[in-house]
Amino acid sequence: MVALGAQGVDRLLPYMHDGERAHLRLDIKSIFERLGDEALGRLREIRREGPGNLRGQALEVLADLGGAETFDEVDRRAVERLVQIKLKDEWPVRVPSEAGRWLAFPADRLDDAVAALGLHDPRPATTVMGVAAATRATDSLEFQDAQGKARTAYRVFITPAFETWLSKVPIQNWCLLWGNSFIDQLDGFAWADRLSERCGEAHFYVIDPYNSAENWYVSREGRRVRSFGSYDHPRFRGEPLPFEVEYREDADEDEAEEYAEGVPYALTAADNLSVEPGRMPASGTHGHGWLASTHPDVPNSRFKGALPV
Repeated sequence: MVALGAQGVDRLLPYMHDGERAHLRLDIKSIFERLGDEALGRLREIRREGPGNLRGQALEVLADLGGAETFDEVDRRAVERLVQIKLKDEWPVRVPSEAGRWLAFPADRLDDAVAALGLHDPRPATTVMGVAAATRATDSLEFQDAQGKARTAYRVFITPAFETWLSKVPIQNWCLLWGNSFIDQLDGFAWADRLSERCGEAHFYVIDPYNSAENWYVSREGRRVRSFGSYDHPRFRGEPLPFEVEYREDADEDEAEEYAEGVPYALTAADNLSVEPGRMPASGTHGHGWLASTHPDVPNSRFKGALPV
């Protein structure tokens, strides 16, 4: 197939959506990667001239091979228009709640958060698009800077603003940030401290079913005030927060030991401190999400991978 050159692209594209044989997709992508510029050139031709039944697959493969950088100007504008259209009626949205790690910060401090995290090229994104980009697609990219030094850029997603349901919580609207590689490599606890220096308060949450572990971490004015970690020693640090005192006081006989030191659940903490992820109601969702990169030399368009919109 590689020997066929550009002719092989037309033969292989129809099999990219073979749902019963997922391994084919990886094999075909490998062939396209080996074809390099030959494949990219033919894929762009298909986008411009057809055949029409291959145009959708061609755009998806272009994104997988080289990101939006491989699109021509017409396709770039078309994708941007599609995102803007989808943003108008995407509510209610859903963000991951079964597993993962995320940061939370006050929604009215978005500009401060962007500055604190050193983010660049923020672009409007639907929630389904942003979550996929930051948790399932390629969200890190190695490159050489202008001085020839090896560096890594990361892609993150900041959600729309979500209202908390608790009237007694001082901050009523929160943004959440997802970015698996960004958080894993650069330490979510440190990022929470840095965010809280600029934003007043920030949280970091972890749910890890594989290791039966959970963490929650509250930082205010740049320092930890309370945290829990399933495998930390001690598990709780800092003084119990008001919501934890309520749980301890309201615990029945079976729950007394469970809440003796505090609340050991990330989702419960998020629900009482900021917002619990999951299905977010339209009435409590404001604005739209943002995709951003952590390095000025690496815009969003350079990250590979087709994303749902």
